[in-house]
Amino acid sequence: MSLPTAIVAGHICLDLIPDMGAVDVDRFHEIFQPGHLIEVGPATMSTGGAVSNTGLALHRLGIPTWLIGKIGADPFGQIVRSLVESYDPRLADKMVVDPLASTSYTVIVNPPGVDRLFLHSPGANHSFSADDIDYDLISQATLFHFGYPPVMRRMYTNGGQELVELFQRVKNTGVTTSLDMCYVDPAAEAGKANWADILKAVLPSVDIFLPSFEELLWMLHHDEFERLSNRGRLLNLAHPAMLHDLSDELLQIGVRFAAIKLGERGLYLRTAHESALSSMGRACPPDRAVWANVECWAPCFRVRVIGTTGAGDATIAGFLAALLRGLAPAEAVTAAVAIGAHNVEAADALSGLRSWDETIRRIHAGWERLPLILDDPVWEWDETYQLWRTKR
Repeated sequence: MSLPTAIVAGHICLDLIPDMGAVDVDRFHEIFQPGHLIEVGPATMSTGGAVSNTGLALHRLGIPTWLIGKIGADPFGQIVRSLVESYDPRLADKMVVDPLASTSYTVIVNPPGVDRLFLHSPGANHSFSADDIDYDLISQATLFHFGYPPVMRRMYTNGGQELVELFQRVKNTGVTTSLDMCYVDPAAEAGKANWADILKAVLPSVDIFLPSFEELLWMLHHDEFERLSNRGRLLNLAHPAMLHDLSDELLQIGVRFAAIKLGERGLYLRTAHESALSSMGRACPPDRAVWANVECWAPCFRVRVIGTTGAGDATIAGFLAALLRGLAPAEAVTAAVAIGAHNVEAADALSGLRSWDETIRRIHAGWERLPLILDDPVWEWDETYQLWRTKR
């Protein structure tokens, strides 16, 4: 029996990643100054963005996947198409080519042990619209995932009207819908958009929402984001009660699964009640009772971190692949953080990934987790799955 199919659409670009292994990270802020020449190694060239990172990860995990992104007719666009086709020639069949646009690219400054920095040109992604989607193809798919609307101009202007229309049309095909965000530059045009209102408009048509904690807090509660940012690193301040309240908001708006990415602190999952899951579309778990009213937090696996590019996208691919394979919630979040861990063992978004079977074998072989202590009486440790569950 063939596996269900996935469509991954949205942002795609060309990633240029210089090898910075020889850079003295202890002097990072000193040497990265105007006028300095910094010697680096060869550059890795790979596709980036949600379409590539999540879509190709799903493909490598054995899920039949189609990609829908927008590129230009320029040399960067030819490279993007060639790189995608190197995984499977048909993967690029539904790519949209705009001869008037430039292809998006990102220069990723990623010294070992230092959080990465991006120099990004959105290019053709800014003109991506609801009409660039092949709805006939989606009507045959099980899952539709869309990523990175904050770096796609038509997705956030006019109150997100284009994004709302896109998800409504997709949802009407009966497919299960999934949405991922990305960092919003407060100084850019997207930073001026009212993201709280955009989310309230689009999320009723989104079954699975997978933002990072920082993105979600910035979009829904900007004042709280600013207040907490002044107290230290945001991820370290995320606590169970805050995640419960944030996920409550998402479920009340209409999301069925809220999966909040927490970097090296793992993945938090909250799901809606059983009756709400009945409208999830073709990827709805056959045993809805098992997936209803779940609240759990999976810690990350211990690895040697080489780079973090695409780690969140890989985590999403792991979760979606687990769902499509019919796994239970605890197994799905475990697979998600495992795929994310494989991702960071390489500098780019894809070369560190392993097959689904290799990943599961590594988990079952006793792969060590990073410590995660939740000092909250509502939560209890599940020794079998090595994760936290709520007692609610």
